[in-house]
Amino acid sequence: MQTFISETIKAIAKTQKSFENVVLVLPSQRARVFVKDALKEEIQQGFLPEIVNIESFVEQVSGVNKIDSVQLLFHFYSIYTSIEENPDSFDVFSSWAITVLQDFNELDQHLVNTKDIFIYLRDIHRLRKWSVKGTFQETELIKDYFSFIEKLNEYYDAFYSFLIEKQVGYQGVLYREAVKKVTDFIDANKNKKYYFIGFNALNKAEEFLFQRMLEAEIADAYWDIDKAFYESNHQAGFFIRKYKTRWKYYQSNEIKTVEGWFSKDKTIQVIGASKNITQLKYAGELLEKQDNFENTALVLADETLLPITLNSLPKKVEAVNITMGYPLKNIPTTNLVLSIFQLFLSQEKLNQKEENNFYYKDVLRLLKDASIYKVLLVNEESLTDSISQKIVKENNTFVNQKFLEECLGKLPTETKEIIVNIFNRITTVSEFIERILSLLFYLKEGANELEKEYLFRFYTTFTQLQNLDKEFGYIKDLKTLNQFFKQLISSENLSFQGEPLKGLQLMGLLETRVLDFENVILTSVNEGILPASNSQNTFIPFDVKLAFELPTYKEKDALFSYHFFRLLQRAKNISILYNTEHDVYGSGEKSRFVTQLQMMKENALEQIVVPKGISSKEELKEIHKNEAVLEKLKELAEKGISPSTLTNYLYNPIAFYKQKVLKIKELEDVEETVAVNTMGTVVHDTLEQLFKPFERKNIVYNDILGMEKEVQDLVTVYFKKHFKNGGITTGKNRLIFEVAKRYVQNYLNHEKKILKDPKNTLRIIATEQKLEADIKVDGIDYPIKIRGIVDRIDELNGTLRIIDYKTGKVEASNLKVTEFDEEIRAYKYHKAIQVMLYSFLYTSSNHIPENTPIQTGIISFKNLKSGFMPVNFSSSRTADNEVTAERIVTFMEEIKSIILEMYNPEVTFKEPLDLPF
Repeated sequence: MQTFISETIKAIAKTQKSFENVVLVLPSQRARVFVKDALKEEIQQGFLPEIVNIESFVEQVSGVNKIDSVQLLFHFYSIYTSIEENPDSFDVFSSWAITVLQDFNELDQHLVNTKDIFIYLRDIHRLRKWSVKGTFQETELIKDYFSFIEKLNEYYDAFYSFLIEKQVGYQGVLYREAVKKVTDFIDANKNKKYYFIGFNALNKAEEFLFQRMLEAEIADAYWDIDKAFYESNHQAGFFIRKYKTRWKYYQSNEIKTVEGWFSKDKTIQVIGASKNITQLKYAGELLEKQDNFENTALVLADETLLPITLNSLPKKVEAVNITMGYPLKNIPTTNLVLSIFQLFLSQEKLNQKEENNFYYKDVLRLLKDASIYKVLLVNEESLTDSISQKIVKENNTFVNQKFLEECLGKLPTETKEIIVNIFNRITTVSEFIERILSLLFYLKEGANELEKEYLFRFYTTFTQLQNLDKEFGYIKDLKTLNQFFKQLISSENLSFQGEPLKGLQLMGLLETRVLDFENVILTSVNEGILPASNSQNTFIPFDVKLAFELPTYKEKDALFSYHFFRLLQRAKNISILYNTEHDVYGSGEKSRFVTQLQMMKENALEQIVVPKGISSKEELKEIHKNEAVLEKLKELAEKGISPSTLTNYLYNPIAFYKQKVLKIKELEDVEETVAVNTMGTVVHDTLEQLFKPFERKNIVYNDILGMEKEVQDLVTVYFKKHFKNGGITTGKNRLIFEVAKRYVQNYLNHEKKILKDPKNTLRIIATEQKLEADIKVDGIDYPIKIRGIVDRIDELNGTLRIIDYKTGKVEASNLKVTEFDEEIRAYKYHKAIQVMLYSFLYTSSNHIPENTPIQTGIISFKNLKSGFMPVNFSSSRTADNEVTAERIVTFMEEIKSIILEMYNPEVTFKEPLDLPF
């Protein structure tokens, strides 16, 4: 394949007898290997030319060394604090300083007179607060902002002078200094020939440098542009057309190299796919069809999709060269480091610093991180899992260092020390960084090559932070370090490097500069990604940028247009994928570049692809009863079937099978916030303790007054019993504790209301009474035991009441039953079934005098205004609440039919069609 690089090297070779004094300047470092490969074809012997990227070239011209972004921020804070009387803390400063430095960099790269633009900005803000009537009210925030804008130039001048004195700087400083020194550089290098290869969008400083060197005849430029874009009004040729018309050099010289590759025949597919995963899976299918990948590039417009892409590549892709910067915030090691920070941030937030306790979720988050989980495996036993189980069993909302040390006893001494030391009290920021460094260094031993790359990047970052903290001392506490770390990882990338001449090229769009491939697959070609959105993080408004000829989103769109079409101009087989799914941010619209391509290339076929799926008929779960199942059911009959077991079967036979036959319990978790069932147990136990002394006795109004004095202490006692190791003094748990007290008090108020009337007589017969009875079911050759615990049995004015407490809300309509037939199986009758079974159990186990009226029902703590709600057997508006012997017999006949079905070997456990919950 004839590439731009090979063409350019051939053209240069024709003009040079020797490459000894030749310097090739490239837009990116990545292209160097491809240039060297092309040079092998042209140079049989002698010297290779010097090959540098534009950043290195500018550094040579300026004589200033580029400074690291983290170091830069610390130096900037030193200058800022020397100017400001009341400076922001370092964490607040870093939140806006990164944007300010980006603006400084842009101003320097475009050679803007900073004094002019900052005065312009100042005057704009002064005009905004000017008012004819003087009615503009300045808040402190507005005053601070105006003051900040007016001081930007002061910050800039002081910082620039400081950097020049140190002979270091950010990229913009290098450019501005290079412009000042270019004449001296040209004089010193007249014996050399510079070739600028494959450039497009230049900043003002680059334009100046290129023009001066071209005019001095020690340089030449080879532009990578196609006739289709250069000779038309196409956006992709915007910059090079501008240089041709504005640069003095090109008044008498032609632009090199303008070819017509784009007009040649190409196979172009435009593919819409639902969601990112479908795009990348389909890209994998396209690669599967290829025989080899030596001249193939898979280009990700959205570079964050790298992990999904790697998992979507076909097995036949044996060699992959990744050429892109992957955001630090997305790599696994970031989560590990953030989880360590979170341990201590939560500790401080939850007031556990003095005891050095840690929130259990933060501890488990750290221990379940893949790299930590791996080192906590001892003889294939996961200590992480055992710690998790122990925390749940003991219901530990907070975990201390001693607890962890005991749990990690099986680990080798070095591993144990590394892990346990993470939980040491923080003495200094430097010491905290040291423990992270120790962990990162230790983890590298068992890491694969990719993981080592991650760990090394973070190790160097934290080493640098530690050195800077020792030098400057600006990071005062963990909160500041955490915020600074987050800002750092949001703006930094991890650069992958590989062997560019082998296998499939997996690249970001910017890394394709100067490079050509025969087969191109480009993904995520959506508006908002290609070109990127118009939002810019800057303190310089759009109109000010226009006034000072700074680049705006219009120039950025032209730049992306160039990269997109340049990548395609020499390719023969092109597949462009975009996401068809819309979201709240408007994605799902294919890029305008694709529409332009389709207009220029009529053979660009478009199709929509969907994920390959296997359709299968969804069948309800069904379990057949074998001998083992029937044996378990017999054991259940001997142990006893409770009302809740019976209603569980009616609600979902599969759930019944799992709980009562397979004995599968719900997964336990730490009860951090008091669960509903825990609160219900506390209320039940408190009421039992209050009323137990009055069993078999009449109760009077003064007895209730005495009970009220015990409520606080009893509720506290039972919370401590059932809510193990949980705190009830703050937050939601405090509210739930108060609700439980209120439930008990409201119930006592309800009792007082009854007993206030001297005509009423209330006798407590039993509380929390355990009842059981054996029944014979025709068709089952052994007795079935029914058992249950009745919350309360009393006698009010001669009527026996069998009562079940419910902490949830129950309405009287839930207890209206007119017929005991098949309909009673419905979910809405389940509460009535429970209390009717209690009435059966009680009447079966106790002698009740004839003509004693019996009622059974519920007291709902969320509906206490309704008081005791008995089962209503009436089909009319007139209530009929009496539980007669005949009704119990009729009810039990239906219960027996349900039990017979439950034990019938021919009837399967089958999942219902529609479950309410």
